Amino acid sequence: MGQGTYTGLATILADELDADWQHVRVEGAAADAKRYNNTFWGPTQGTGGSTAMANSWDQMRQAGAAGRAMLVSAAAKRWKVGAADIVVRDSVVSHAASGRQASFGELALDAANETVPAEVKLKDPKDFRLIAKQTGDADKAFAGAAKVVSAAFDFPYLAHAAMEPMNCVVHLKADGCELWNGEQFQTVDQGRVAALFNLKPEQVKINMLYAGGSFGRRASTQSDYVMEAAHIVKAINGRAPVKLVWLREDDMRAGYYRPLFHHALEAAVDGSGKLVGWRHRLVGQSIMAGSPFESMMIKDGVDHVSVEGASNLPYAIPNLTVDLHTPTDIPVPVLWWRSVGSSHTAYSTEVFLDQVAAAMGKDPVALRLELLGEHPRHAGVLKLAAEKANWGTPLKAAAGERRGRGVAVHESFNSFVAQVAEVTVKKDGSIKVDRIICAVDCGTAINPDNIRSQVEGAVGFALSAALSGEITLKEGRVEQGNFDGYPLLRIGDMPAVEVHIVPSTSAPTGIGEPGVPPLAPAVANAIAAATGKFLHKMPFNSAELVA
Repeated sequence: MGQGTYTGLATILADELDADWQHVRVEGAAADAKRYNNTFWGPTQGTGGSTAMANSWDQMRQAGAAGRAMLVSAAAKRWKVGAADIVVRDSVVSHAASGRQASFGELALDAANETVPAEVKLKDPKDFRLIAKQTGDADKAFAGAAKVVSAAFDFPYLAHAAMEPMNCVVHLKADGCELWNGEQFQTVDQGRVAALFNLKPEQVKINMLYAGGSFGRRASTQSDYVMEAAHIVKAINGRAPVKLVWLREDDMRAGYYRPLFHHALEAAVDGSGKLVGWRHRLVGQSIMAGSPFESMMIKDGVDHVSVEGASNLPYAIPNLTVDLHTPTDIPVPVLWWRSVGSSHTAYSTEVFLDQVAAAMGKDPVALRLELLGEHPRHAGVLKLAAEKANWGTPLKAAAGERRGRGVAVHESFNSFVAQVAEVTVKKDGSIKVDRIICAVDCGTAINPDNIRSQVEGAVGFALSAALSGEITLKEGRVEQGNFDGYPLLRIGDMPAVEVHIVPSTSAPTGIGEPGVPPLAPAVANAIAAATGKFLHKMPFNSAELVA
């Protein structure tokens, strides 16, 4: 589970197999404890306790070496040569004396019919080509760069601002407890209420109601407003049910927030105009620290939720470093916010890539497609969105106005979304987002109308944050209390939205959140196309855009 394990297990196997790392893909295992049990846990399939590498080190090495031996044996029989004279490197099996070679794919069927060797010789560690090696050498790439582009980005705290404030009903009975709530985290809420009343979890019945929004807010690991109601019930000895409704000010001033983050990025371009290095440093609070998920989601000090969308950048840049710094002395409570880490990483990476494209003199869509050769689903939505937006054709602007198109593409929750924004910037710097063209690949489209609705809602949600979303603190107090200080997008400012769904027979993936990350960078890149000004701080400041 997670990119660290997916990368680590694949690295072990690929090194012994002598596979080309660029062609390695990982597929999660089905539920089958007989085949996939965690050897540290007995006859149980599962992951946790940082056991993945320790459990699988010998397994993956043995499997890779056995697969390599079977490919060699198949090639030796096909070419009628000695197996000892065959060399394997980067997914190619070759015989120097005869000049013959074949890819793993060409030999796969024959190799599958070979007997799996009972014993194999494993590599000497000095011969490892992938294990214990860095992802390129970013420092070296920057030292030899012909041009270095850099930028810093700032992201504020954000409120969830669900239209329905936090509310619930708690009723303590002789044989248990009953809740009525717009639930998002049933197991956590059930367990905490049970512990408070010294009940078994199954004695806590939750009546799940249709919630008026959440965006992550109702999935508090502390069950805050639910436990407040439960404590009131306990204080009155359960003599009556208690209905608790937080005021808007309660939630906005005493709730949880999307973390504040600072990003610093650098890109190295070599003498031939190729993007060869990328450094990305992030500083911000961890959502997972102190939560029940800390042991699973924080590995080697890295909260992967903080760097998702940055550490798995899809672009083919040979030397890449992502560096996370997590302060631990900030008492502001933070929580996942719709699209979580991607809500800020997509903005910094996609706006910065446009800035790099400008420095290189390249079209932003063309540069992305150059770098997405190994990621066809990213490229697919990007091409579709650009086509539907008539990318490359000029936009007409009225006197005193500047217009531009911008693009962004991002993967989150295993879904791929590209968006093209068309924006008008007036002489006074005010911004009007005219049109958003979205292309979505979320696997099988179970309900296309619902997909379109989810993406349209995501556009409005993300545009609110881009234009005006910001929680600020003064002397330890949140300054915003209601929608007068934390304005949401009005219907008159909602752009026209087109949603184009990529036909697919793949398993369906997420759609509630993936429409959020590309919106703000697409709009910012459109503003830059219109004005020449890249915006590095959210929410946008129209004073920076005065003609």
